[in-house]
Amino acid sequence: MNDLAIPTLIPLADADPAAIERLLDLAFGPGRHKRTAYAIRGDAACLEALCFAAYDEAGELVGTIQAYPVALTDPAGRAHPLIMVGPVAIHPARQGQGFGRALMAAQASAIESVRADGAEPLPQVLIGDAPYYGRFGFAEAPRGWTCPGPWEPERLLVRAANPGVLPREGMLGPWPSR
Repeated sequence: MNDLAIPTLIPLADADPAAIERLLDLAFGPGRHKRTAYAIRGDAACLEALCFAAYDEAGELVGTIQAYPVALTDPAGRAHPLIMVGPVAIHPARQGQGFGRALMAAQASAIESVRADGAEPLPQVLIGDAPYYGRFGFAEAPRGWTCPGPWEPERLLVRAANPGVLPREGMLGPWPSR
């Protein structure tokens, strides 16, 4: 394993948009906009207070994490709000050095800080590797959840203070506009 780096984290809104796009292309490939996660998010704006950029000791952008408002629409048509975590992008040459862990911790702290007094934070969902994201409290989502595109059910993960309140069936998609 590589030595752990000490990242500098800033709000994603303060990072260079062109550098962010280059990093996302490097991490996910040029066809990333066709991925199912993009269909789930739709055209929603990111939740800026939950989005961060990580810089290395040389001041280079090496990681980003974003979050979006999405919904799980149950069979009765009720939309249940969720936060979609991602994309989480780390420069391939800097993976395994703690940048992803730092970004996940910053976002989890931000989610805790913006919740209503006494309320549990909104459940979070992502598409990713269970062995990695499990250390942050994510577990496989109910098999009755579907996505608007191809996905591997074991990679659809959820983190919730009380998973029992979530519907066992539903379709993930953008949060409904008003």
